Amino acid sequence: MYKHDFLLKDNIYLLNHSVGRPLKSTEQQFKSHFLDHWQDSHSEPWPQWLNAITRYQMALSKLFNDDADNFCPQVNLSSALSKVLMSVARLQQPHTQILMSESDFPSMGFVMQRALADTATITFIPNNLDITDPLVWAEYLHDRIDLVFISHAYSNTGQQAPLDDILTLARQHQVLSIVDVAQSAGIIPLDLRATRPDFMIGSCVKWLCGGPGSSYLWVNPAQLAHCLPKDVGWFSHQQPFEFNIHHFKDHQGALRFWGGTPSIMPYVISANSIEYFTQIGIDKLRQHNQRLLTMLADAFPSALVSPARETQRNGTAILHFGSQQEAVLSALIADNISVDNRQQGMRISPHIYNDETEIQQLIDLIKSV
Repeated sequence: MYKHDFLLKDNIYLLNHSVGRPLKSTEQQFKSHFLDHWQDSHSEPWPQWLNAITRYQMALSKLFNDDADNFCPQVNLSSALSKVLMSVARLQQPHTQILMSESDFPSMGFVMQRALADTATITFIPNNLDITDPLVWAEYLHDRIDLVFISHAYSNTGQQAPLDDILTLARQHQVLSIVDVAQSAGIIPLDLRATRPDFMIGSCVKWLCGGPGSSYLWVNPAQLAHCLPKDVGWFSHQQPFEFNIHHFKDHQGALRFWGGTPSIMPYVISANSIEYFTQIGIDKLRQHNQRLLTMLADAFPSALVSPARETQRNGTAILHFGSQQEAVLSALIADNISVDNRQQGMRISPHIYNDETEIQQLIDLIKSV
């Protein structure tokens, strides 16, 4: 039913952990909410363009169930993380201690190494440990840690972090928390009214099908008063159009993290796609995705290297067929089935526009090899 709403080629596309496919309405949204204001306005189009940003914040507020004012648009996760790290005085002190996993996306580690003081220490949970196990996190998360970085879902392992358990530990030890939802937003439900990290960063390029350039930062209101962003601009101002170079007043909400002149187009596209998926319901997206992953897990239990249990897996199944891996990949490419391959194995990520027939076709082809 949903397949007809997307721009799909004549192939089976299973790379949603990388880039989700665009909605057919994307071009119309681009024109009516961005280009038309630019082309037809008799004055500057900023008032209309800024309405698109408000719409983006509102879409995020419905997706994650929290106030729109707590969300700030960002160009990517690296920028969002840098802004957070540089804004919190505790994280700029000598000998700051950070906890993250070796399975986190490398950019996050790169930012940690550059945005913190030279004397900061980053402890990585080794990637040979099971990061779906709360006891592993409990071993590393202690009172001397200042910040824990948590990927809600890990793209290269197919794992889902025990988020609520980690956040409970962080609060017990008075440790700040940042959650990365780039690989989970749109496929694993997250209610920020119930799950309250200190900060959250994410993007729309994957399961939310919003394309590159539209990311976001969520700030817990309890932390906002303690944040003094350094990377600011006129849109970080409480009154952006005041134009007094001698007066700067931080925005009261999360927009204090915004910065200079913003992009508009990526947020127009993403607001539309977030609204679409929110209307379907993230619970429904999750159930559909997990049903298709279970088909793969049941068909190839010995080749499955990502978690078999639904509570531990994200939206991706990872399969490795040993010496036959290259033969399987070649067969899939020849049959126009789009997956990719990393060190752990072949990544397969079905979305709402994939169905049982497509997964069965993939299973039959692999079995034939």
